[in-house]
Amino acid sequence: MLGIPFERIPADIREVEVVGETPRRQAERLAREKALAVAARRPDALVLGCDTIVVLGGEILGKPRDSDDAVEQLVRLAGRTHTVVSAVALVAPDGRVASAVEATDVRFRSFAADTARRYVATGEPLDKAGAYGIQGYGAALVAEIHGDYYAVVGLPILRVLELFERMGWRYAFGGFERR
Repeated sequence: MLGIPFERIPADIREVEVVGETPRRQAERLAREKALAVAARRPDALVLGCDTIVVLGGEILGKPRDSDDAVEQLVRLAGRTHTVVSAVALVAPDGRVASAVEATDVRFRSFAADTARRYVATGEPLDKAGAYGIQGYGAALVAEIHGDYYAVVGLPILRVLELFERMGWRYAFGGFERR
């Protein structure tokens, strides 16, 4: 969307919860671990790691285990407000690491389990925290958001641009340039 050339490289880390860790700290830790894992394989690159967590009433809703779990998560979210916490971490070739977190409240419209089942049947929500993607069919479940839409998608653009600025790079509408 912003014309920034990139390569997607899976970090292949285990995403584990740490007892007593807040959702914000968890998302930031995982984003940092992902970025550092890829940077170890690509030490010459600027590496961006991301993690997104959905929180409902203090409980973290992760990626669904299967279709039934996805339906269950969606039914729990129906008619309620939850928080999406997205973290980003940037690793520079010189080893510096910077990270940021963005939280956005999302309210789902009320809907029945049948609606959740039909959405899950699309396959879209099976690899997403909270079992939905606002950038796809999941948009039909959302009544309103308060905060950064892009954080709900999983990549809070403003925070990403701020991290690059901190590392000495400026967005130049189509890529980055050294400051």
